[in-house]
Amino acid sequence: MILVTGGAGFIGQRLIRRLVDEGREVRTLIRPSVRTPQLPHGVAVEAAISSLADPRGLRAALVGVDTVFHLAGVTWSDQSPNIRATESEGTRNLLDAAQDAGVKRLVYISHLDADRAAAFPVLKAKGIAEEFIRQQSIPFTILRSALAFGPGDHFTTGIAKLMAYLPRVFPIPSDGEMLLQPIWVEDLVSCLAWCLDDEETIGQTIEIGGPEHLSFRHIAEQVKARAGLDRQLLSFRPSYLRIMRNFLRILAPKLPVSTLWLDYLATDRICGLDTMASAFHLVPARFSQKIEYLAGVDWKAALQKQMASEKPDLTNSLVS
Repeated sequence: MILVTGGAGFIGQRLIRRLVDEGREVRTLIRPSVRTPQLPHGVAVEAAISSLADPRGLRAALVGVDTVFHLAGVTWSDQSPNIRATESEGTRNLLDAAQDAGVKRLVYISHLDADRAAAFPVLKAKGIAEEFIRQQSIPFTILRSALAFGPGDHFTTGIAKLMAYLPRVFPIPSDGEMLLQPIWVEDLVSCLAWCLDDEETIGQTIEIGGPEHLSFRHIAEQVKARAGLDRQLLSFRPSYLRIMRNFLRILAPKLPVSTLWLDYLATDRICGLDTMASAFHLVPARFSQKIEYLAGVDWKAALQKQMASEKPDLTNSLVS
């Protein structure tokens, strides 16, 4: 039995479908919520209700489990003031329960540049979680991933929604020339699933990303063109964008924006272009070849629908 934490998320839904299609038994950990979890339709998967802060719930969820995919944790959208407790302590609780349950394999998804000494909250929390994983006895694989994109993401669709919301211009931090390495979500899911059958990945921390280094400005231009949005990209100092974000939250409290993406865009977030090919013998998809899902959508209406269905937001944002 495989347990997937974060199975209702953007990556988790696709991983569950892939694992079930391969004939594996899957259970997913769903945190308690008043909302119905977004599990993949038509897929036979068990659900266990527990938060990562509930040791008893975690032990119950791990009964009969031999493999854990740990995808749950903070994202670039999370505005909680206690990110470390959400990510790092939650991971430690899961590890303690997994060791008691006799779990034989753990695969954890992290971020490029995760480091316990990082200045940015999400990268610091991920780095601490990685250290907890390395210090325990369960055979593990850590995948440090670049930003994943695809239908239903919070990265490209978040940019499109914000472009549609803002009149005429779209602000970008500094000159917009910081480099990213977007990875097609199905390529990321393939790497996650293949870790189970590749013993060479055990004990490894592997960085993966797409096949090209793209500036944020270039990415925004491609999103703008494919989504059919006529906006001028204007450069702003990050400090001004933080003020702008606070102003927008006053005007529209449910607007899904977060300043954490400014942390991510403070510098290049890239790895070697051949990392996926060398580690998994997979040629990743190019960004421009996979963003057709942005075309033909009323992104302003999509944002209004999202805002109408959500409380003032702690879970969705531009980047995830």
